[in-house]
Amino acid sequence: MGSIICARRAAKTVQGSHVFKISGYSLQRERLAVSSRSAVFTVGGYDWQIHFFPGGVIDCCKDYVAAYVFLESKNKDISVRASFQLSLVDVTGSAPPRTLTTGATELNTTDKPCAGLHKFMKRSELEGSPYLRDDHLTIECVAEIAKAPPPSDIVEHLGKLLREKDGTDVVLEVEGDAFPAHKIVLAMRSPVFKAELYGAMRAKDMSRITISDMHPAVFEVLLHFIYNDLLPAMDDLGQDDYKEIIRHLLVAADRYAMERLKIICESILCENIDVKTAVPTWALAGQHQCGRLNDGCVQFIWSLSTTELDDVIASQGYAELKATCPLAVVELWEMTRRVSRSKSSFQVGGSIA
Repeated sequence: MGSIICARRAAKTVQGSHVFKISGYSLQRERLAVSSRSAVFTVGGYDWQIHFFPGGVIDCCKDYVAAYVFLESKNKDISVRASFQLSLVDVTGSAPPRTLTTGATELNTTDKPCAGLHKFMKRSELEGSPYLRDDHLTIECVAEIAKAPPPSDIVEHLGKLLREKDGTDVVLEVEGDAFPAHKIVLAMRSPVFKAELYGAMRAKDMSRITISDMHPAVFEVLLHFIYNDLLPAMDDLGQDDYKEIIRHLLVAADRYAMERLKIICESILCENIDVKTAVPTWALAGQHQCGRLNDGCVQFIWSLSTTELDDVIASQGYAELKATCPLAVVELWEMTRRVSRSKSSFQVGGSIA
């Protein structure tokens, strides 16, 4: 049975102790990877449990007893840096504790839930020591937990400003739809808005601004990102409509010099290139200097079969590009051909090697 001995706080760590009393040691001494477990204890706001393995924890170390401390908190998103000092204690006080330390380790509940010692003490040595008395032994664990600062909640507060519209001082009008906002937030997030709202050439009355060449649905997503630093859920949209919103949002991000949003849109479009959208998406990438998206479209077209290439050529996007900018079509096929030659050379070189 265990009990918390103490807990103290330092500037950046929290430290606590737990005593684990084990009885019936001999019942498990021949059983590999079978543990005795302490009560769950809390240090630093996290739940922990000591596991002691009298028969060892892995076959190559079966001549040693092992001890581990497991993170038992149920929250799946937990990640915590911790170190543990594990000591075998002689309850009579006639011998000093045998102490080993795990060192600081990053633990989480997903893929690294524990830290410990698979060679805590050789079993033959333990069984001849004063730490084991009448088939009982005592382990003291001192846990030192790095005290992480609470996560930033500034985005939550900014999002609340947008939702509740407290203190708005500008209305952005998009095709007749009005979007109340805060000048300082717009300026903070976009250098273009900053110049328009606070620059030397700003208009006298900046309480109402008309946004041209943008659909209200796209601007609503843009405004959500400005305040929340993430895209809103768009689960109600079909796949084609979602991709179309993202395409227009990339244009808006480029227009307002919002590089992070532009990169996010570029990544989404890279993952959603298909036969219908490959050519118009490639053209969009060229117009807005999106190198990764440009390369993704070229690689996609290069990978297509003859039948799929026929579908690309038959697509509306290809027809529109050919009609409005025939030189761009030539450039696209030249780039695709260069990629094809490059990969062929690599494959030939690889087969020779």
